[in-house]
Amino acid sequence: MTTLDSRLTAYIAGLGSDAQSAAKALMTATTDQKNEALRAAATALREAKPELLKANAEDVASVGDSRPDSFIDRLKLTDERVEGIASAIEQIAELPDPVGRLLSTTDRPNGLKIERVAVPIGVIGMIYESRPNVGADASALCLKSGNAVILRGGSESGNSTRVIVKCMQKGLKSAGLPGKAVQTVETTDRGAVKALLHAVDYVDLVIPRGGRGLVELVRDEAKVPTLLHLDGNCHSYIHAEADIDKALDVVRNAKLRRTGVCGATESIVVDRAIAKDVLPRLVDVMEGCELRGDAEAREIEPRLAEASDEDWSTEYLDAIASVKLVDGLDEAIGFVSKNSSGHTDAILTEDKDAARRFMTSIDSAVVMHNASTQFSDGGEFGMGAEIGIATGKMHARGPVGLEQLTSFKYLVHGAGQTRP
Repeated sequence: MTTLDSRLTAYIAGLGSDAQSAAKALMTATTDQKNEALRAAATALREAKPELLKANAEDVASVGDSRPDSFIDRLKLTDERVEGIASAIEQIAELPDPVGRLLSTTDRPNGLKIERVAVPIGVIGMIYESRPNVGADASALCLKSGNAVILRGGSESGNSTRVIVKCMQKGLKSAGLPGKAVQTVETTDRGAVKALLHAVDYVDLVIPRGGRGLVELVRDEAKVPTLLHLDGNCHSYIHAEADIDKALDVVRNAKLRRTGVCGATESIVVDRAIAKDVLPRLVDVMEGCELRGDAEAREIEPRLAEASDEDWSTEYLDAIASVKLVDGLDEAIGFVSKNSSGHTDAILTEDKDAARRFMTSIDSAVVMHNASTQFSDGGEFGMGAEIGIATGKMHARGPVGLEQLTSFKYLVHGAGQTRP
């Protein structure tokens, strides 16, 4: 049984109490108020860009050479990325308000009218690692969906997170809403994470976004409900009936557009029937990426490095990918089903029947046909932004946007009915 530091427990309780009060105010906030707060926060971010970039440079410098380039890429902010964060917040302001949606109506024979309506969840704890934009996206999505949020970003992005939170609070206050609707855990003590996971009196849901170690910690330690985001061991399967030029272009994008995102393809599965044509061309187009193949693949294309059994289930988050040969659609489905983390998998083929069977057989949150796995993203799905990709099967699955950050309650309208 975990022993919690009483000092950290009290600290998290203070944040939680403030968040609960703020959540009550957000519950009745108007759509115009929430949108005004979001737009003001986006403006504040743009105005604070020099301060934010300076803080981020300090974060990057503190990491030094201790982490791979893909980690630094996730951590680093640029002029363009800051503008992207601000634009994403404004896009969320333009989306329909998810709170108060009428989900269903039932008219009972006794005259009762029963409505199911969307409501905020309450207080959300967001635990994430190095990407500072996650804090901004989570704050904006929680604000629009009427939830208060407590952010616990990785210590590597602490300076960046503080500036982002300050801008979000400025936007909230300008719209007459409580600034404590967005807070961050200031201490880097890891015990604060466990205290947050045990804060059942204050926190309604915890969402982790990061590597398997973080997610497993949350899964094993949490006493509050969780919405899990597992690692992205994503597959792209080049079927025998693929347009090879198209498929190779898609696979290159799926792997190398940004290697450090969870939607990046990590395993390339190739139909044995076309392997002799595909593999040499695959190595050519994937210049700069280390490809690790099975024995048969390396016999066809000696430039492939040797793959181990661990490679089939590894999320590299780097310019590395595994290459596996399969004997047709059934073997591909079996291989992907066994090794996928349930995030995003794709088939590249011109055979619509094969695509349909793959898409119905693979039980991942997102399954694609002739498209880069890097489209597995809330912004690309029209959600404005996402708080993560849920790989479980309850409540929410795939990109978690505004709709997934609401619960519901029943409103029952009567005219004096009594139950016999």
